Amino acid sequence: MDSGMLDVPGARLYYEVRGSGPVLLVILGGGADAAMAAPMAEVMAGRYTVITYDRRGAVRSPLAGPPAEQRIEEHADDALRLLEAAGAGPAHVFATHSGALIGLDLLARHPSSVRRLVAHEPPAFDLLPDADHWRRLTREAVEVCEREGVGPAMRKLGEETGVTAPPEPDPGLPQWVRDMLGRMTVNMEMSCRYELRPFSAYVPDAAALRAAPVVPAYGAETRSRLMHRATLAVAGLLGREAVELPGDYVGYLRSPAQFAEALHARLTA
Repeated sequence: MDSGMLDVPGARLYYEVRGSGPVLLVILGGGADAAMAAPMAEVMAGRYTVITYDRRGAVRSPLAGPPAEQRIEEHADDALRLLEAAGAGPAHVFATHSGALIGLDLLARHPSSVRRLVAHEPPAFDLLPDADHWRRLTREAVEVCEREGVGPAMRKLGEETGVTAPPEPDPGLPQWVRDMLGRMTVNMEMSCRYELRPFSAYVPDAAALRAAPVVPAYGAETRSRLMHRATLAVAGLLGREAVELPGDYVGYLRSPAQFAEALHARLTA
């Protein structure tokens, strides 16, 4: 595995590269970093050149100035710059949760950069019939985060979304996992305060994406929950069928080998 830093407007991005073959860019959700995708990336490295990275504002990808409300378009431009720096042609992209919204924007605005996108559980809450409820919930969660901290805010979100905060680092866990969880606590606060509201209000560009190579996907264990509903809403907007991948909202971490096989099948179908 090779790692490095890429200077982009307003930030420095930490990234990791594994394997050889066609490029696969992995875009994770808020709070996560490249370590969370490392087990799956190790499996996929037998078939792909896998690029994972920490999104701007994460501990290892610091902003050049004070934190401010984040824009999906800026994050999508970061992904494009990573691909350009790698010297890759059109890349496969696996993007999950808020990263899936970034992937959809990347594909909509820079279609020549993406060979195929698997958009895993995109939280496009504004497409849901009860969008007003989710707007109110995200607003309240941000207020709780600013007043009481990220833990209470994530518990509030988790009660309704099923997406929970990372556990406290346990001495019995491997060192890399403890390190990752320590970073995630800081990353989650950044995500909650500066990404949650603008990202959850994002609506994919249906006109640009209806004919594009995108596969909406959800986890088998999140069926009929919020993220499944949001995935179906995106699939309906784009005139596609949503597909099922193994596990829950972090199936790629819990069952990396099984998830990698299913993902490879969707990328090459």
